[in-house]
Amino acid sequence: MLTIETHNLTKIYGNRIIAVNGIGLRVEPGWVFGLLGPNGAGKTTLLKLLLGLQTPTAGRAEVFGCRMTPNAAHLRRRIGYLPTNPKFPPGLTPITYLDLVGQLFGMPKEQRKPRLASLIRAVDLLPAASQPLKSFSTGMTTRLGIAASLINDPELLIWDEPTAGLDPAGRKYTLDLIRELGKTKTVVVSSHILSDIDRVCDHVGIIHDGRLIFQGSVRALKQSMGRNSVELEVDAPPAILDELCRRLEHTAEVVGVQRNGAWLEVLFSPEEAIAAPLGRLLLTAADLGVAVLSVATNKGQTEDAFIHSLEKEQADGFTRAYAEC
Repeated sequence: MLTIETHNLTKIYGNRIIAVNGIGLRVEPGWVFGLLGPNGAGKTTLLKLLLGLQTPTAGRAEVFGCRMTPNAAHLRRRIGYLPTNPKFPPGLTPITYLDLVGQLFGMPKEQRKPRLASLIRAVDLLPAASQPLKSFSTGMTTRLGIAASLINDPELLIWDEPTAGLDPAGRKYTLDLIRELGKTKTVVVSSHILSDIDRVCDHVGIIHDGRLIFQGSVRALKQSMGRNSVELEVDAPPAILDELCRRLEHTAEVVGVQRNGAWLEVLFSPEEAIAAPLGRLLLTAADLGVAVLSVATNKGQTEDAFIHSLEKEQADGFTRAYAEC
């Protein structure tokens, strides 16, 4: 059974604004799924449809094999939701707010007390546990929202732009937490930050102008560019580097070598897993006495593939519009 499945999911505001346009989405149990797209692409609307917080104009969303509707409270009890830039009652404290959330989930007091204490420690809010929420910074507010989304120990997490407005330390904490939670839960996280998706997600969907224009593994997204590469920063005399390039070009897995000063980009076929040939590549360099100063795999490919997908969708959209004229 899929954790999330949508069929022709559509949301139109008024008579003109198509926020979500015929989306068919599939998320399997255990995935950390990234919903990637520019601001205004329809990510938040799609997540609200998955939560039953909005009603679709057409199509349907299924969560845990059941149709999601505004009345499907039994499904939402199994989901932890973190909205973008969450807002909380300013006069409450973390303890009183989390206790209220636990009550809304129907958790008995003897269960709520240890759970909220554990979560406050986990999100590093213990020193501020009795402070009013109006005094919280953006990072502290996000961490409280994370704790609230976890209080019912949900099977599915849906987090909307969880790193928005965070400083580097807060962003790293949140991304590390997503990776850790992904070991035991299904996680859906939206973002317009490419590097965040690349760092924590194993599957991705790209949404643009309300359309789902790509859905698959992060590796498949990179391979959609037809490019699978490793970049090496090397140090050796030019003649030795020439010999290294010659040997690499005659290696079975390598389809090309590009040299730019002290950098080499080694291209593999799109289907090739990099780990094994990279090991052989490094051995070849060592045999020739070439010092490898740094290694970067698939450098920038997620961004390249994302931009490529958007450009393709824009071109296809022009073609569709022209055909309808």
